[in-house]
Amino acid sequence: MEEVKDYIGHRQRLKERFLRGRGADMADYELLELLLTLAIPRKDTKPLAKALIKEFGSFAGVINADDMRLMEFSGLKENTIFIFSIVREAALRMTWQNLSASDRPIIATWDAMLDYCRMKMAHKEQEELLLIFLDAKLQIIGEETQQRGTTDNVAIHPAEVVKSAVFHHAKSLIMVHNHPSGRVTPSRPDILVTEQIKTALESINIKLQDHLIMGKTEYYSFRDHKLI
Repeated sequence: MEEVKDYIGHRQRLKERFLRGRGADMADYELLELLLTLAIPRKDTKPLAKALIKEFGSFAGVINADDMRLMEFSGLKENTIFIFSIVREAALRMTWQNLSASDRPIIATWDAMLDYCRMKMAHKEQEELLLIFLDAKLQIIGEETQQRGTTDNVAIHPAEVVKSAVFHHAKSLIMVHNHPSGRVTPSRPDILVTEQIKTALESINIKLQDHLIMGKTEYYSFRDHKLI
């Protein structure tokens, strides 16, 4: 009975700490522990939280981890992974809605846009191609995850990029893809296909603003490196 009271008391203290500071003073494992209490009501979740942080590196690493990898982790059940998915998608939706609701050009919200791309793509275990469409004022008008590939490759088809840009009535766009390896330096095929897409878009008066390669901790901008 005493042991039960102890872990109930610990949960209450954890909750009170969160309410006082909205989690700002909590370590990653503590915030994760608190989240786990919502899915695992009758168990001390601190050991599991610490083990998850050790395995995936951070709170963001856990929340963005592939569902199949999480399913293989001892102590995690489907309901817990479902809650992680809700947190992940809620964060993405709020960030995207704030970006797309802005009446400022993308250059004025560039850091927020990078944060969104990092949140959406950096923890993926397969390469993906994301297109962000802009209007004549360089304001965001839409996005599209066009292709999903393997751990080290995604097929990028210039004709499909052009087709999507026309469909969205874009005046310019930003291409984004991720490198699960974490190395963001572009490959020779990355450079060649970017040149092809830039030329194809220019032929119909659409501008390729940038091509970004996202890693977990850094990114590469073709425009910054004068490749566009």
